[in-house]
Amino acid sequence: MAPLRFSANVSWLFPELPGLPARLRAAGSSGFEAAEVAWPYAEQPEALARAAREAGLRLVLINTPPGDREKGEMGLGAVPGRQAAFREGLERAVLYAKALGCPRIHLMAGRVPQGADRAAVRSEMETVFLENLRHAAGVLAQESLVGLLEPINTRITDPRYFLDTPQQAAAILQKVGRPNLQLQMDLFHWQIMDGNLTGNIREFLPLIGHVQAAQVPDRGEPDSPGELNFPYLFQLLEDEGYRGFVGCEYRPQGDTAEGLSWLRSYWDRRGRPQAGR
Repeated sequence: MAPLRFSANVSWLFPELPGLPARLRAAGSSGFEAAEVAWPYAEQPEALARAAREAGLRLVLINTPPGDREKGEMGLGAVPGRQAAFREGLERAVLYAKALGCPRIHLMAGRVPQGADRAAVRSEMETVFLENLRHAAGVLAQESLVGLLEPINTRITDPRYFLDTPQQAAAILQKVGRPNLQLQMDLFHWQIMDGNLTGNIREFLPLIGHVQAAQVPDRGEPDSPGELNFPYLFQLLEDEGYRGFVGCEYRPQGDTAEGLSWLRSYWDRRGRPQAGR
């Protein structure tokens, strides 16, 4: 069984440092070989790619643009009336992914419109999402890229997010039926919405292209107090043959580097994996 590969989500880690280039350098200095970033679009892609190379990192995940944050948008994939903006954002994400050598893009579903009843708009939003995902799959396939769907919990993080359970996401993937679209499993969100992580990991692993980790309920380091037994979950992922990355998408409880003792302990026990995408 190969050890897990971890990526530093520099949108969350090293918040004590200003800017993505400084955070990438810190991630490289802390022993990471890979990084992910939610929205890289404030940086020029060539400059960001250079910063990652200099830090000895490869970028493995970015998100599609969120839309108009001032209007409360958090992704556009399933939002009625925003299809053109989603496709424009997808093209921008592909340009960045190509420049960064990043193989995966999280295709953000977006929020239920303000004031709308979730049940009343669910069918319309799913229809929009399916249409956009089919388009995205074709665009991504031309560049050998993978699109990811991430359920985000609606109990703590985002009450209006459209895609909120692994079952909903898996059903949508089945309807789209494109091999370059996969699940993004954030253990934090999946625990809050559905629990049953052992069963869900085993059931959905064939669909999972990326994993993210944070403790529940405070979204701290994996070894901080909380509901999840990460040594067990990491072992389960190993045993089940997971070969993707585990993104460290958590809120450091103190200095980020000092809080990586859990990861150093894992590396001491299991060694570091061989390089690969």
